[in-house]
Amino acid sequence: MKSAAVSGSGTSRKVGLYMRHAAKLVNRDKYLLLLIMPAVIFYILFHYVPMYGTLIAFVNFRPGTPILSNEWVGLRWFMEFFNSVFFVRLMRNTIMLSVMTIIFNFPLPIIFALLLNEVRNKAFKKTVQTISYMPFFISMVVVIGILFNFFAMTDGVINNLRELLGMNRIDFLNDPAMFRPLFVGTTVWRTFGWNSIIYLAALSSIDPQLYEAAEIDGAGRFMKLRKVTLPGLIPIITIMLILAVGNVMSVAFEQVLLMQNPATLSTSDVIQTYVFRRGILGGQFSFSAAVGLFNSVINLILLVSANFISRKLSDNSLW
Repeated sequence: MKSAAVSGSGTSRKVGLYMRHAAKLVNRDKYLLLLIMPAVIFYILFHYVPMYGTLIAFVNFRPGTPILSNEWVGLRWFMEFFNSVFFVRLMRNTIMLSVMTIIFNFPLPIIFALLLNEVRNKAFKKTVQTISYMPFFISMVVVIGILFNFFAMTDGVINNLRELLGMNRIDFLNDPAMFRPLFVGTTVWRTFGWNSIIYLAALSSIDPQLYEAAEIDGAGRFMKLRKVTLPGLIPIITIMLILAVGNVMSVAFEQVLLMQNPATLSTSDVIQTYVFRRGILGGQFSFSAAVGLFNSVINLILLVSANFISRKLSDNSLW
């Protein structure tokens, strides 16, 4: 009994020490904690509290009734999605659009940042950088409108040029085979300049003394790129690639929806647009919640797997 009392008092003292230490840390960093508080509140209110709504995926939800008051159906909606005739098409289109976007859109900002970093004229460098990321601030609706003006069948700029050159007009916008190239090309044009900013910031943080030492050792521009610049970029490249892999199942919904039409559904229909049609337009909220939850789980698995592989192969990872 005496040993139990001593053990309990020891635990109480440890808890008291931890509490006092925590209070000191809070008092020391109170202004930093106050600064981050709005972001914490935002994520709690709009990301963690709504997670309760994922229960809709497991019930036969009827709008206007409490979630737990509805009939519990378990994995019914998941099985309905897996057995759907559209499941293979949706998975194929979603993965292909995401992978193609990563293949073409991921390395381009890195290459652009490396080229821009070699420019010595500061005025020209800033001008090119500003012009490159301006498309990112254009509304997606306007971007797709520009795309239609260029590739329309009857009065599009590209088809007008083809006609002037004696070639036949092509219906780019209604050709299923052209949807993916147009989607990836539009994404690259709109985002590569903006995405290059983070790599330019990483380049500016590389110690100039490393370049000076390499130059003293006789290294040329290409050798300095291999031995100094690229190793300095590897950590941020790894992190951005992990994040990209973790979003493979999340295609730009607004862009796909605006570009999509009945003629291109075979290559343009992705999970998000299918959920929009059945969940929002069709009122099947439980089904759409189940598909959305499945999508999020796959993204989480890919993110954790990519982070695990990166941590095993190198010292760079998200956690």
